[in-house]
Amino acid sequence: MDYQRSNGSGTAEDVANLARRAGQLAGWAARTGFELTKKLPGIDTAERGFRQVERGLLSELRRRLDEVDDPYHAALTAASAMNRPDTNGRPVEATVALVPARDHLEPLRAAMAELLNHSIGFGRDRAREYLYAIILRQLTPDEARILAALSDGSPFPAIDVAERTAIGGTGRIVLRNASTVGKAAGVTMADQVPGYLTRLIGLGLVELDEEVPALETQYEILLTDEAVREVEKQFKRIKVIRRTVHVSRLGAQFWQACDPSAG
Repeated sequence: MDYQRSNGSGTAEDVANLARRAGQLAGWAARTGFELTKKLPGIDTAERGFRQVERGLLSELRRRLDEVDDPYHAALTAASAMNRPDTNGRPVEATVALVPARDHLEPLRAAMAELLNHSIGFGRDRAREYLYAIILRQLTPDEARILAALSDGSPFPAIDVAERTAIGGTGRIVLRNASTVGKAAGVTMADQVPGYLTRLIGLGLVELDEEVPALETQYEILLTDEAVREVEKQFKRIKVIRRTVHVSRLGAQFWQACDPSAG
């Protein structure tokens, strides 16, 4: 399978096509029960070939994402070159339309000017594409797994653990956004789930809501989580605040646009 591109920059369409190919390859592995057939004659060689192609596709996808014309990448690239002299010793200046170019513009101001000028020709679809590309580049693999687990809209239990004050009130939060969704998603770093959820909430992809009594059993399981039990050891008086976590409207739209199984 040829996944290399000899020259030229990646485009959004290239990235989308490559992502679909990666998704189709992963889907094929799942459908054929690749993990369950490892012991069959010749399967080791086939698996090595599959993994090599998979790594190549993911490496190429990352390269294309690095090259795709998203405004922040373009802005920072332009800013870094803004005040460097060219081969003839003349300063390099950016051509702008919305914000006039100036000699020796500071890098951060140059980056903002570049962003503003990129926005001139943006329609809604193009703006959405850039937004999703920027979000995608910020996600870790574990966070992608969590988002996939939440993508069908199902809520998962989440809790905050706070210190209990002397009069029985709620003090400072000592553990935020612990949840069973990490285990359900099969994340690699289970101890980082609270941080993952905090980041996903910050990106607007997931939201917290009120406790769901129907999830009582899952809440009980969550209270046995290692992170929760560690906090219980450190603080004598704690108060558990029950919530649920679910995909947000933006998260659902983002997943619909990026879901590799739908390509």
